[in-house]
Amino acid sequence: MLLAFLTSNYLLFIQNIGGGGIALILLVVLLLFGGRKIPELMRGLGQGLKEFKDANNKDDDSTSDKASDDNKSK
Repeated sequence: MLLAFLTSNYLLFIQNIGGGGIALILLVVLLLFGGRKIPELMRGLGQGLKEFKDANNKDDDSTSDKASDDNKSK
């Protein structure tokens, strides 16, 4: 049932958002959170993305190190 809802035309309106729609969404966000809270939210979002990228790169480095260690031992 949920899959049918998500693939139906109910959510396809997102593809038709233009400049006016984005401005309206930004205005609603500004009204909901206020001008002082938005920079704090964006800062937290940026820090979270940075931590995610660092963790992802760390995992990639460790897997490549393991692969190179395996090749050296053979």
